[in-house]
Amino acid sequence: MATRPGFRKATRRWYPILVLSSPHFGSESRLAQHISRRELKKDEVRETIAHGAEAVLSHQTLVTYVLVAAIVIGLGYFGWKTYAQRQSAKATAAFDDAMKVFQARVRTPTEPAGPAELTYVDEKNKYTDAEKKFAEVAEKYPRTRPGLLAGYYAALSDERLGKNDDAKKWLQGVAEVSTEDFAAMARFELAQLEERTGKDDEAVKLYQQLIDKPAVLVPKPVVMLALADHYRQKNPAQAAKIYGDIKTQYPDTPIAMQADQALSTLPAGKT
Repeated sequence: MATRPGFRKATRRWYPILVLSSPHFGSESRLAQHISRRELKKDEVRETIAHGAEAVLSHQTLVTYVLVAAIVIGLGYFGWKTYAQRQSAKATAAFDDAMKVFQARVRTPTEPAGPAELTYVDEKNKYTDAEKKFAEVAEKYPRTRPGLLAGYYAALSDERLGKNDDAKKWLQGVAEVSTEDFAAMARFELAQLEERTGKDDEAVKLYQQLIDKPAVLVPKPVVMLALADHYRQKNPAQAAKIYGDIKTQYPDTPIAMQADQALSTLPAGKT
């Protein structure tokens, strides 16, 4: 069946009208709006991703700072530890050198010295040299154990030279800034120095502090024995009591035997 030209024309003429009046026109509008919303959502997603990237970058930057700080602190600690070890090694060597002088033999002028042996013919010169060397160690390495111990031995050297005021300053310094054991050693020596110079109240106070808070290097029974010996002449009854306490608290020990011997030699009738 042949197609009529008029029908084709009509179809061509009316087709645009059909398109414009088609119900799909509204769908196309809604599609455009949907596309706009979708583009908007894409923009929001892009912004979210951008903010997320910034957050990650900031987090990474913070982590980087933390890592750098940790590395710097680690290197600083390692450097400080290395420096402290080197200082301690130098202090130990210097302290050993000073101890050789402190422990050197004092000989007569006619007595020969051994090969490479350090000796003195005058005790005063010996302790003068020792005090000087110990003082140098203590002042140069004050934060090391050898440096602290050097202050203690500087005091001992001064005591042997009769320089009690200087010795007292050294001992007080060690007692204030040293470790507990070294501080206890300094207080015990200071108590004995106070006792020798007639300052009984100060000596008793220091002895009692050490009894109340003993240390490994200065045990309680040792201080008790020193305190009993201190009371021996002026207060024999108090001395006898302390000797008895030592025997009771530390039976079958060498120091209990010393206390028993000291107790037996107290003046009769005064205990």
